[in-house]
Amino acid sequence: MDFAPSVSAKQLSEFRRIFHRHAESGFSEFWTTAFLAARLHGAGGFVKVGEEAICREARMGVPDEETQKKRIASAREQGADPTWLDRMDGLTGLIVDIRPDLPRHTALRFDIDAVDVEESSSPEHLPAREGFRSLNDGHCHACGHDGHAAIGLGVALELLRIKDRLRHNVRIIFEPAEEGLRGAAAMVEAGAVDGARYFFAAHIGVNARRSHELVCGTEGFLASTKFDAEFFGRAAHAGAEPHEGRNSLLAAASAVMNLHAIPRHGKGETRIAVGRMESGTGRNVVPSYAKLVCETRGSSTEVNDWMFEQAARIIEHSAAMHGQDFRITRMGGGGTAVSDLAMCELVRRVSGGIPYFYPEFVLDMGRGFGADDACAFLEAVQKQGGMGTYAQIGSRLPAGHHSPDFDFDESLLQPAVELFCRTALALDSMD
Repeated sequence: MDFAPSVSAKQLSEFRRIFHRHAESGFSEFWTTAFLAARLHGAGGFVKVGEEAICREARMGVPDEETQKKRIASAREQGADPTWLDRMDGLTGLIVDIRPDLPRHTALRFDIDAVDVEESSSPEHLPAREGFRSLNDGHCHACGHDGHAAIGLGVALELLRIKDRLRHNVRIIFEPAEEGLRGAAAMVEAGAVDGARYFFAAHIGVNARRSHELVCGTEGFLASTKFDAEFFGRAAHAGAEPHEGRNSLLAAASAVMNLHAIPRHGKGETRIAVGRMESGTGRNVVPSYAKLVCETRGSSTEVNDWMFEQAARIIEHSAAMHGQDFRITRMGGGGTAVSDLAMCELVRRVSGGIPYFYPEFVLDMGRGFGADDACAFLEAVQKQGGMGTYAQIGSRLPAGHHSPDFDFDESLLQPAVELFCRTALALDSMD
């Protein structure tokens, strides 16, 4: 398999730092999408954005219109290409086909969203010390998706350079809103992996915490449902007329206590979390509104669905006890999937030609880390008779995922690009 990288390690590091500096929240990756689209169109890629890449109606947990307008304006101020911003029509994420004139064959996924975390400004934090800390307050690349975007850009540029060698099309997917499991289902709905026979995605770190390590496949992801629960009561004077009020805070508190009392399921692991509760307007006012931001998880879709059903029942009855109207809104979610062993073995063989990966640090299969939206793509490809894998690219990490101090070893970027390219070329030779 003859392949020599042409995109330098220095260039990939620069890409990573550009993405890191322009960290954007899920479904608001306007600058990032425009940058990728302009760069890849200019390199000869067949770029799809807007409703060609993602189904508008299938998105969950989309920021409100006013927030989106502000974020588009911010992207323009930061130099996003206005032509591509207009073509996106308020939708983020993109698809690049390397050879759309050939049969569709392999899909590669790279997620591009940041985490809603304020980045560290400590001089010990490399992005702060070297001047590429996030420009956008409250958003930072604390999960490695800046590295994923840089790898995806590098892979696309390399495959475009050698596209005449391909027998089939390779589709590269840059997914928005992976955090919260929101982007993949909408891209699948838009046909992102229709006809694909092979799927490959990877994540920096996860449970591979040593540089030069590679986990070729993953199992043990948790299915998850992300949802908000709102309670609507009646305000009243807390001292003079408390009996006239209907207390939404009490309803929400009752729900929180009972949500965490849901029994475990005998058929698999389960999780329940209430990450935020909002309520109240003043010390002497009976709260008339409350909101819970929640998630369930399960080791299978069946178990997770059971958890969500129990949660919905508890919310309904907590509302009834306190005279509330209520609303449950799904904000994201997805099922689980397991990498195919044949794909794991292929990735292992390919990695043997890349000196960066130490053979004694290469594993065929590892455990997942919570959930990943790549499962929606992998499951869709498997359901149409294909196969795929989700790898973990090892890196030493100064802090855990979603931490303000998260960072990774940039020396993995070029070997990761080579791994994806060599895997795509190996798959291209398969009928």
